[in-house]
Amino acid sequence: EMSIIGVEGFSVLPQHCLAICSFFFFAAIAIKLMRDVTPNCVSNFIPLPMAMAIPFYIGANFAIDMFVGTVILFVWERVNRKESEEFAGAVASGLICGDGIWSVPSAVMSILRIDPPMCMYFKPSFTYG
Repeated sequence: EMSIIGVEGFSVLPQHCLAICSFFFFAAIAIKLMRDVTPNCVSNFIPLPMAMAIPFYIGANFAIDMFVGTVILFVWERVNRKESEEFAGAVASGLICGDGIWSVPSAVMSILRIDPPMCMYFKPSFTYG
């Protein structure tokens, strides 16, 4: 997509795309400034714009993986706090690498034109009526 934009210019983008991107760019700066100037007791409840942008950059499937990992860590901290502090980084790295490794079978199945199972890929259903 970036090469298409580089060759054909901004005219290939959807209508109002640059205006929307500019708005969210300045909104992220405003949120970050608001987070910096408020006291810690308030700024803890203001989200980080970069953290909100990660799913758009990497993809929504990674955000789902991070959510599931956070829930696992939350429960693990309640059950065994000492062990969760020692192994949380290793478990998180394993979950991230596991998700990355799953892209290899996905690419092979795509090359062979095999439809992946439901648990591997979600696509919209079309109803004809």
